[in-house]
Amino acid sequence: MPDFAMTPSPRGGSLPAPGHDPRGNPRRFHRTMPGYDRTPLVESPDLARTLEVGRVFVKNEQSRLGLPSFKILGSSWGVHRTLCDLLGLDPAISFDDLRRAAGPLRDHVLTCATDGNHGRAVAHMAGLLGMRARIYVPLDVSASRAAAIEGEGAQVVRVFAGYDDTVRYAAEQAARDDRDILVSDTSWPGYETVPRHVIDGYATIFDEVDEQLAEAGLDPAEAVDLVVVPTGVGAFAAAVGLRFGPRAATRVATVEPDAADCAHRSLAAGAPTAVQGPHHSIMAGLNCGELSVIAWPILQAAVDATITVDDDAAREAMRLFARAGIEAGESGAASLAGARLACADQASRTALGLTRHSTVLLLNTEGASDPASYLDAMGRQDAGALPA
Repeated sequence: MPDFAMTPSPRGGSLPAPGHDPRGNPRRFHRTMPGYDRTPLVESPDLARTLEVGRVFVKNEQSRLGLPSFKILGSSWGVHRTLCDLLGLDPAISFDDLRRAAGPLRDHVLTCATDGNHGRAVAHMAGLLGMRARIYVPLDVSASRAAAIEGEGAQVVRVFAGYDDTVRYAAEQAARDDRDILVSDTSWPGYETVPRHVIDGYATIFDEVDEQLAEAGLDPAEAVDLVVVPTGVGAFAAAVGLRFGPRAATRVATVEPDAADCAHRSLAAGAPTAVQGPHHSIMAGLNCGELSVIAWPILQAAVDATITVDDDAAREAMRLFARAGIEAGESGAASLAGARLACADQASRTALGLTRHSTVLLLNTEGASDPASYLDAMGRQDAGALPA
């Protein structure tokens, strides 16, 4: 059931230090990748009117480094740091330097579990580096998402299980072969270094947001009153927390499917709380029942409110985004769906400190990453209806 809750003790913990490693900088590395450019920060007066706030900015990740999702930023940095560690390389090297150095690993396999976007990004990195990829997907991942991963040259293994059990299965399989290199965006005890690199990779998004706000004449430290982030295992929400948690002017709200609301339940309980599957939301990238162990303390320290939404709300948010000229897949549209739910209720607005003069930042984390599902949500059948 859709819900809104302030966390029992907002910003109730000590925020872990950001991963400032002087040996490497995610954005500097991303700038050396083929096709790097900033994604747009779109101001939408229409969405501001819808939410009854002063300004709405949308960080639009519908297309990033040749893929329809933000995930390539975390995946690429995770792969980069992992391969640098394996090869004894300085993480400050460029992408071209990494590609040349990766020759001895061409018989190795980059592997992970995925609901779609992270696995496609890992497979894409493998292709760019001349390596192989094996990606494990849960039983209910759509045929078009699996085909997109295969289109990157990866072997796709469908597991007869939900996402969380697929994560465990992929880890077990990777442990059996020294040539398998696991690049997971979620973590568990004993596997924390690579997922932390993935979180750190997302910092590029917020470096860009800060630049773009400054270019609009705003102070990044003071401009945003509320940032709304789609949340699955919590890796991206943790990246949001690391950037915006220290900013006193900004509230952070997570959004999840109402049947896969592990962050919502965990923050309410004050302890990690699993949500048993199966999880069948159309918000495929958020169908997670367990939080990443390294994301949890960050979320507990930085998140002010949790929101859950149903699939109908996600579909309507996709259509509203489209009317504003933004292509948003189901998981990306969760940000707007959550903001609509919070802004429609005066008690929620008051709790978040929102007024008609407030500024809201929505994070659209994907475009039409599943074209068939996108068209269905938009009430269309032909591919020509996809946004350009």
